[in-house]
Amino acid sequence: MLQTLIENYGYPIILIGTFVEGEAVLVLGGFAAKLGYLDLPWVMLSAFVGTVCGDQLYFFIGRYHGKSLLAKHPKWQRRADWVNFYLERHQVLLILTFRFLYGVRTVTPFVIGMSGIKTGRFIVLHLMGAMLWVVVVGTAGYVFGRTVEIILGDIKEFEMYALGAIILISAGAWLYYYYYYYRRHKRA
Repeated sequence: MLQTLIENYGYPIILIGTFVEGEAVLVLGGFAAKLGYLDLPWVMLSAFVGTVCGDQLYFFIGRYHGKSLLAKHPKWQRRADWVNFYLERHQVLLILTFRFLYGVRTVTPFVIGMSGIKTGRFIVLHLMGAMLWVVVVGTAGYVFGRTVEIILGDIKEFEMYALGAIILISAGAWLYYYYYYYRRHKRA
């Protein structure tokens, strides 16, 4: 059943998952490509489209509604300040690498949109950074699958268990992170 789901809906799941967040979804996509359920170039293309569309949306939300949204959600200010601090000092580097920074990945294009950075400049750097992220993280998932294969030998009988375990671990980490973040900020 999981195999059929991956084969039939893997690319749209990757596109939607990377639109929202991404790392775990792309690693899973790379792993599924190593197992032969998906093709790595299509995994990377789906992730590229998803992450670019998501980040561009957050950029334009920040550009046109950022100040009012930040005023309504003052708890976001701490992360916005962090992004602004690095944006002022390392603009190009931040735009190229923010996808690798867990915890500020979604807020960064929002804050960049609020800044005075020209849209064209952001898009060019954003596309370069997205390509770098897709290749690095997608390849990491593929290599992870290869490593598991080397350690366990023929992983065909274990692959669905491994894929299920990765999904559960990823979901658990995501839930823990957001639960922890929510509880910490609810007290503040």
